Order: sequence, then C-alpha cells, then structure tokens
Amino acid sequence: MPRPPLLLLPPSEGKAPGGDAPPWTPGSGSFPSLDERRVELVEALVAAMHGTEAARAKLLGVKGEALEAATAANLAVASSPTMAAIERYTGVLYDALDARSLRARERRRLGSQVVIFSGLWGATMPGDPIPAYKLKIGASLAPHGKLSTWWRNPLTDALAPIVEGRVVWDLLPQEHEAAWAPPDTGSGERGAPGAVLTVRFLDEKARHGTAARAFTTVNHWNKLLKGALVRHVLATGADDPDALAAFEHPEGYVYDPSLTEQAKGRTVVSMVRPPR
Repeated sequence: MPRPPLLLLPPSEGKAPGGDAPPWTPGSGSFPSLDERRVELVEALVAAMHGTEAARAKLLGVKGEALEAATAANLAVASSPTMAAIERYTGVLYDALDARSLRARERRRLGSQVVIFSGLWGATMPGDPIPAYKLKIGASLAPHGKLSTWWRNPLTDALAPIVEGRVVWDLLPQEHEAAWAPPDTGSGERGAPGAVLTVRFLDEKARHGTAARAFTTVNHWNKLLKGALVRHVLATGADDPDALAAFEHPEGYVYDPSLTEQAKGRTVVSMVRPPR
C-alpha cells in the first residue's frame, strides 16, 4: 500500500509568543540527525545578537521595534518556553490552514504528513516543540554562511527516508527549495521521491476576439491559497494532479489540466481563476 502524500511547507515570518513547554533540547523533536547543527546555529544566533544594530538588522531583515523584539527572542532562544511548531507559526498560510479547526483524522495526518522547513531548525514536524525565534533560511549567519546552502546536504539526508518513493507536494518558496536537493524522481536512488508536485495560482485575463489565453501569476496572496490547498490534500489524500479536480477554492481557483507541465523532474500544476 503506497504511503500517503507528504507536504513541504515554509515557516512563517510571524511567530506566536510565549509557550508552556520546556525549552528546546536535542532529541526533543523530529530529525535528530540535525540536532548537532541546530545547537551550532543556536549558539551562532545568540552570538550574533550581541552585534551592532546595523548587523542585526541586516541578518534578520527587520528594524526598529521589530528588531528589538526579534533580538530579545533570539537571545533567549535556548532558554525560553516552547510550543508545537504548528501553533508557533502564524501568518497567512497558517491562518488559512487553520489547524485547530481540522477534524481529528486530518489533524493526525497533519502531524505525520507535513514537514516545515526552517532557517534555525532545518526542518520540523507540526508537533515538534520550538521556541520563538527570528532567522530566515536565506540569511547568512557567521561562521556558517548562507543557511539554505549550509542545510542542504544534511537536510536532504534527513528527509530521505520519509520522501523516498513518495508523492511530495512541494509548496516551498524558492529560498527554501534551495535547502533540499533530492535525487531525480524515478532514479531509484536513495531518497528519490516517487513524484514531486508543485502548484502555481494564475489569474486568467479577459480575452478579446480570438486572442490566446493569457495569465498573471498570483503572488500577493499565494500563501493564503496554499493554506487552503493543504487542507484539501489532508482531507482527501490527493496524490496526483487530477485529484485537485474536486478542489473548490473559496476565491474561485480551479484545476486546469491543460496547463499542467513537466519541469526539472517535477509536475507543475496550475490552479486558475477565470476572468472576472
């Protein structure tokens, strides 16, 4: 019996504060092979928080009060309380996913079928306890350099057992995709997925006369659309593009099989909103 599909998600810029679980320690979450690197990054991040305001702003990508809050969270990252990653991460995608409203079956699937990439942790599962922090996977943190590159080999190895031969919905932005380099699908190599599906959301432009169809790629609320898609996959077990035919998105996006493409060993699925 084939294993259910796996979904790869980015973290969120926003993090819920607080927590009521003990501080993070090695062995407390998924992918323990990454723990040594996690400890190294925690130490490097705390050290970086003692740098100048300009250096911290460049590293974290925020300034003013947001920089002060991020600095405080990072300084306490090794000792602050934790909460489950699915509760820690907030923002548009996670609001649309709305994990708390999932039925018990989908909640169980969420816990075992979703992997969240992270600049600090490499990857986490939804139930893993993590503290509040601020660190993008595209950042360069001394002495390790760009984190997506630093994570790539160990993260690919850590994910190999759970992605091998499996359908993977890759909903990662480009900077997170750079941290994962699996073998080509169908190669038979260790860690090669059975299939990798990515999704793009398109708004179709109004046509005049015999003009060809034209589209614009949706960027401004891409995360909201992906959150709704995750709910659909968890509810239905969708493991191929045609399974999206029953997906009714609240904003009117529908699966268009005529626009499905193969690119770099991946299947690119298009969800299209007709002209308004």
